[in-house]
Amino acid sequence: MDAALALHDNRLAEAEPLLKAHLKADPFDVQAIRMLAELAGRIGRYKDAENLLRRAVELSPGFTAARANLAIVLYRQNRAAEAVAELDRVLEEEPDNPGHANLKAAALGRVGGFDEAIELYRAVLKETPRQPKVWMSYGHMLKTVGRQADGVAAYRRAIDLMPELGEAWWSLANLKTVRFDDADIAAMQKALARSDISDEDRFHLDFALGKAFEDRGRAAESFEHYAAGNALRRTRISYDADETQDFVDRSIAIATPQFFVERAGLGCGEPDPIFILGMPRAGSTLIEQILSSHSQVEGTSELPDIPVLARRWPDYPEHLAELAPDRLRALGEEYLDRTRVQRRTDRPLFIDKLPNNWAHVPFIHLILPGAKIIDARRHPLGCCFSNFKQHFARGQAFSYRLEDMGRYYRDYVRLMAHLDAVLPGRVHRVFYEKMVEDTEGEVRALLAACGLDFEPACLEFHKTERAVRTASSEQVRQPIFREGTEAWRPYAAWLGPLEAALGEVLARYPAIPPFAEGGAGPA
Repeated sequence: MDAALALHDNRLAEAEPLLKAHLKADPFDVQAIRMLAELAGRIGRYKDAENLLRRAVELSPGFTAARANLAIVLYRQNRAAEAVAELDRVLEEEPDNPGHANLKAAALGRVGGFDEAIELYRAVLKETPRQPKVWMSYGHMLKTVGRQADGVAAYRRAIDLMPELGEAWWSLANLKTVRFDDADIAAMQKALARSDISDEDRFHLDFALGKAFEDRGRAAESFEHYAAGNALRRTRISYDADETQDFVDRSIAIATPQFFVERAGLGCGEPDPIFILGMPRAGSTLIEQILSSHSQVEGTSELPDIPVLARRWPDYPEHLAELAPDRLRALGEEYLDRTRVQRRTDRPLFIDKLPNNWAHVPFIHLILPGAKIIDARRHPLGCCFSNFKQHFARGQAFSYRLEDMGRYYRDYVRLMAHLDAVLPGRVHRVFYEKMVEDTEGEVRALLAACGLDFEPACLEFHKTERAVRTASSEQVRQPIFREGTEAWRPYAAWLGPLEAALGEVLARYPAIPPFAEGGAGPA
């Protein structure tokens, strides 16, 4: 399957100069424009693909296939609301096409339209009941709204139809509450032994088997599968830890006390957003669930908008110094406009819990000075190993190699330590271990940092009914999860590269080592 895709991509690449030459001679050939857009999309040039497809539908508004491609490109750019708008028009023309309905359901899930998405999946499956990947997507949506038993049944149905579908097995494992029996393990091992499965199925199966053996206390076999899954996944992504280190160096260089003093009082002062950020798997979903249990706070999801706004300029973060006051305010207002599609209640505050926003705290502070910022932090080994055994649907490219993980954690701590120094008190930090040991005390401090009165419901967060789209979706529907603080210990013998990369950040946790100015290591 992977070889076939590679062959298809090669043929598309060979076609590019021919298509461009043809369009130079006939710039109104919408079929050729669509083909060129397909090529751009295949190699990740989504903006180019979007521009080409918009040109095609402008020339031929009834070109439904091009409009459907446009919806896919918008979806892949995390612009789900725009994708839904295009799909509404597509479905008017082709109401019986299950592919269009399936994509619309996925896009609705991105903007919080879970009930409508579930109904669409049900309609698709009624017409085409033997589609394993649709059953799997349906399972994702059911899991998100807390219908765990129905979600498990949907994943099992997908596996019945396609036993080698690694993502369905991993989706069961990723619920964190499902325990695989002997027959399940044998079925996964049989699928993994096949030579004709895709790399994607293979690494998903490894991650699922890693979880299966972890649940049985068989750490050596578990780590072998986690390591294999990560190694294979790492071959399909591009990540350079030096680039993250350089970005943090440059962010620290620009984020001086004088820089912020000169821009005090600028930006959009609305207090609506609460940003929960830090490393993935550090307790951010728990914090979100606690805050979402408050009558004044709405939980949304991991929103992509801050990185999209921040990285509009190729020289980010240096470009922050050139932004005029009216531009800073406009960017804050644009963020609020973009995220409004995620709001489902009239609660005055809402949460954006994209962990990777730690890299954009200076930007957030400039454009939204009234926003609250919460840093979710967890023991370096517990946090990093939890990431290593987690396959993420997208993003988190640093998490598939122990050394990369340690360096990423260290750079995160380094930037946050600098911001603590230049913007004292701006960020409220929640340590997962402290939350476990003194839940009420930490919850009260968290609410106070957000300017909120204490409400008892925040201590009974597991009873709050809301959609949760992250890997911790089932854990936060239970009382506080204590086991997470020690889960790394059975794997300590294999974590040497991680420990070496973390260095003093590990040795001094929860204290923060003094970092040398402009460098990654401690002074």
